[in-house]
Amino acid sequence: MARLPRLTLPGYPHHVIQRGNNRQAIFACAADYQMLLGLLDENAKKFAVAIHAYVLMGNHFHLLATPQTADGLPQMMQAVGRRYVRYFNDSQKRTGTLWEGRYKSTLIQTDRYLLACMVYIDLNPVRAALVVRPQDYPWSSHGHYIGQRVDKLITPHALVWALGNTPFAREAAYAELVQNGINPVQQAALTDATLQGWALGDPDFVEKLQKNTQRRVSKRLAGRPLSLQK
Repeated sequence: MARLPRLTLPGYPHHVIQRGNNRQAIFACAADYQMLLGLLDENAKKFAVAIHAYVLMGNHFHLLATPQTADGLPQMMQAVGRRYVRYFNDSQKRTGTLWEGRYKSTLIQTDRYLLACMVYIDLNPVRAALVVRPQDYPWSSHGHYIGQRVDKLITPHALVWALGNTPFAREAAYAELVQNGINPVQQAALTDATLQGWALGDPDFVEKLQKNTQRRVSKRLAGRPLSLQK
C-alpha cells in the first residue's frame, strides 16, 4: 500500500514527533541539545513556522508548531534534520543515519487539543521518570510558560494569551493546567494520531478539514472531545 503524503496545512497547529533510529540516543551532551534548539530557532524563522511548545528527550523530540505556508513545516524539519545529523556525526565521529525515517505529525483542532498537547509535551520528562516536576527539566518550553526563563524559540499561541490578563495570571493558570495533567485516553489519542498521521479533532472539525485537502485526514470521524482534566 502506498504511503499517504504527510498531512500539513497552513494556519493549523501540528504535533510533531521525530525519533532516533532504533530508539538510539540523539544527544550526547548539553551542547547537542543547544545545537538542535539553535537550528530550530533559525529555521522556524526562515520557513515561517511558529513553535508553540517543545521537549527534547534523549532519543526523540516533540514540537507543537503552526506553519504559515503549506511547505513551511516539512522544509523546516528537513533543514534541521540534515544539519543536525551532520553536526552529530562529526562530533561523535560516526556515520550513517540518525533518524527513524521521516518525522511523524498530526494536525490538531486548536480549541479542543492545543493546550492538552502542550501539557502532554511538558509531562514527557515526568512520564519518563527523568524529573519529578516538569519545571526541573531544562530542555522543554515549560520553563518559558511558567515565568522561569525567556525562550526566544517560543511563539505563544493566542489560547495561551487568553489564560490571563497579566503575565503572572497566565503563568499561574498554565502551571495549574500542567499540574492537573491529562488522562491516559488523551495521551493515547495524541500519540496515536501523530504516529498514524490522522487529524485529531471532533467530527465537525475533521469534516471541515477534509474539504481543504485531497489527502484523507482520518480513518473515521473522531469521537467525542476529551476533557483536559483527569
